[in-house]
Amino acid sequence: MAKRKTKTSKRAKNDYRKLVRWMWVLYFLGILSIVLVVSLTTLGAFGKLPTFEEIENPKSNVATEIYSSDGETLGKFFKDNRTHVDYSELSPHLINALVATEDERYYSHSGIDFEALARAIVRLGQNGGGSTVTQQLAKQLFHEPPGSLIGRIMQKFQEWVIAVQLERQYTKEEIVAMYLNQVDFVYDAVGIKSAASTYFNKTPDSLNLQEAALFIGMLQNPWQINPKREQTAPRALERRNVVFGQMLRNEMITEEEKDSLSALPIELNFNRQGHISGTATYFREYLRQYMAQWIKEHPKPDGSEYNLYTDGLKIYTTLDSRMQKYAEEAVTEHMSNLQRVFFKMEKNRKLAPFHKLTAGAVEDLLGRAMRQTPRFRRMKKQDISMDSIMKVFHTPIEMSVFAWGGDIDTLMSPWDSIRYYKHFYQSGLMSVEPQTGFIKAWVGGIDFRHFQYDHVRQGKRQVGSLFKPFVYTTAIRQKGYSPCFEVPNVRTCIEKGKYNLLKDWCPKNSDDKYGGIYTLKYALANSVNTVTTYLMKQVGPVPVIRMMHEMGIEGEIPSQPSIALGTVDLSVHDIVGAYTTFANKGVYTEPIFITRIEDRNGVVLQEISPRTNEVMSEQDAYVVLDLLKGVTASGTGARLRSSWGSYSNDVVTGFPWKFTNPIAGKTGTTQNNADGWFMGMVPNLITGVWGGCEDRSAHFGSTYYGQGATISLPVWALFMQKCYADSTLQVSKADFEKPIDPLSIELNCERYKAALGAIDTASSGDGSGPDQFNNY
Repeated sequence: MAKRKTKTSKRAKNDYRKLVRWMWVLYFLGILSIVLVVSLTTLGAFGKLPTFEEIENPKSNVATEIYSSDGETLGKFFKDNRTHVDYSELSPHLINALVATEDERYYSHSGIDFEALARAIVRLGQNGGGSTVTQQLAKQLFHEPPGSLIGRIMQKFQEWVIAVQLERQYTKEEIVAMYLNQVDFVYDAVGIKSAASTYFNKTPDSLNLQEAALFIGMLQNPWQINPKREQTAPRALERRNVVFGQMLRNEMITEEEKDSLSALPIELNFNRQGHISGTATYFREYLRQYMAQWIKEHPKPDGSEYNLYTDGLKIYTTLDSRMQKYAEEAVTEHMSNLQRVFFKMEKNRKLAPFHKLTAGAVEDLLGRAMRQTPRFRRMKKQDISMDSIMKVFHTPIEMSVFAWGGDIDTLMSPWDSIRYYKHFYQSGLMSVEPQTGFIKAWVGGIDFRHFQYDHVRQGKRQVGSLFKPFVYTTAIRQKGYSPCFEVPNVRTCIEKGKYNLLKDWCPKNSDDKYGGIYTLKYALANSVNTVTTYLMKQVGPVPVIRMMHEMGIEGEIPSQPSIALGTVDLSVHDIVGAYTTFANKGVYTEPIFITRIEDRNGVVLQEISPRTNEVMSEQDAYVVLDLLKGVTASGTGARLRSSWGSYSNDVVTGFPWKFTNPIAGKTGTTQNNADGWFMGMVPNLITGVWGGCEDRSAHFGSTYYGQGATISLPVWALFMQKCYADSTLQVSKADFEKPIDPLSIELNCERYKAALGAIDTASSGDGSGPDQFNNY
């Protein structure tokens, strides 16, 4: 028995030794296998790894950013709305929350956290995975989702190799920044900079602790843990509080801080960034079209083209974000009020909003509009008959339509929706610094989502009396007329044959009233057509057109005397640009909207300066300004000085503006009130505003409401009030600077008349008349 027991003990001991030996063999085989797999992975046996150059310069789609002159981001062009930030631009709360939640030993490992990896294997990932921040970055930068379990395993080995390489190539701080730049937080917010702007309207360095914790909590699944979506908001709150717990565990916050922070609700300041939303939408669309051409003309050093949506260009514009905001607010405030009055006045008119059209003409107009709609084009492409199409267009359906204050859901036929949209008054505003040509504000319409036609650059409409100063300027340059020069208020005809006229041209005054003698200053201030006709007869259209081309107007202007009354179609951009000549001492300054363009690394690709042209003397420009100041002092723009009325009532002409500073301006109203204009100038800012419906036959029925002083002047006034209230803008309230040299043209009408009287006395009996002394 004793011998058998001894043999059994020896066998057990030998078995134990074999087991230990096999365990060591398996252990070393495991290590060798890992080493072998990692080595094969490094050699690319399981798929191509990124090169050293690719690791050093990882590629990612970076949005092109548009910057205002005051350093704000106006918008972006993007495939992925990503803008890179450096570590120094990150809130410390972000970094602490990230490390506490995603990688507690981040600062002590070299890319792989073996302790976390072992825990994940033993617990089958139930208490979190083993991936470090560096591994997660490696996965984001260089891998597509695997198609199988084996593929995922092979990918994991690749991530290890890449993670180690990343750790060798970059500092811990750089890796954190790279990681947060890569994360897609949904809603077109890729990277922490875009996310901070989208969810909280902040920059990453200004995020507080609860906002930072929310973003880190979202990393697990940004769509399923999202504070914006009603169904996932509770999960976002819960996950944010988990991050607080991790920060407590890592002694980054106290128990009291955790409890108080966890009790706070999530408060968003959500502003989704897209191509058709946000600020300066019309400007950004024009900029997008401009950049498409710029890219063709400015290739990369290797000959390839820049990609506006992925190459991370930086476009520095002249727009001022504050002025742009005030301009958009001014358009919204006045045009929404004006629209309410227009709807009220047109409510019971059978052919509203059209005037002086027959019922048949209205049907034809709406029919042409119908043919431009996507719905009509789709149906025609499907060879649907015209009768069936008309039936569809006249059948009410559920739809959402634009309305001031928010879109409304309604039941309306597509045909009626076309007519509904024809009611809306549009607006175009552009503001320029005349000395530099820098465009400071650009509002192309009332709502880019619904009305994408740009009324600053794209639209051209008759300018009405805005044209008259060009006729006056030509007369001053040629004849030396003083603003005090007098002209009888009688109908003046330019006879057939003169200036290529086929028949006599004898325009009327807008009020059809005549008599008396008017100074040029009074006549321009009150838009008297007879006096403008008299001046056009003196100088002819050709010198006026030549001067306007010198003032930046590139389009063709018909050589006809009728242009004197503003029958020319011009854009807001062109007319404002021409007016810079008056405020810039006779020098035309081309309006520009970009100062420079850089690549993603800050290398300057182009710098842009305005083109200038000396059109007239400083004295002539100053004389014209003196004439234009009369418009706002006692003429058609005098309501700027008014202190009566309430802006919010139904009578849209009650304007309590109370401006007291010198303002040079000009109103413009075209035939049948189809267009209403106002141009307002102070020494360092020129702003032009147009207003009107899409179709010229849609307008107010009376000049009382349809004139430029009612349609567009209030937009200018609201905009300027807001600018003056912001002292940081330094918009001038001073008078225009007088030329240093003495004026040879007399501006004081009392002295002018006294000088004329002395001349009459001295020249009596010799047959000479006062016309030769018009410079007084």
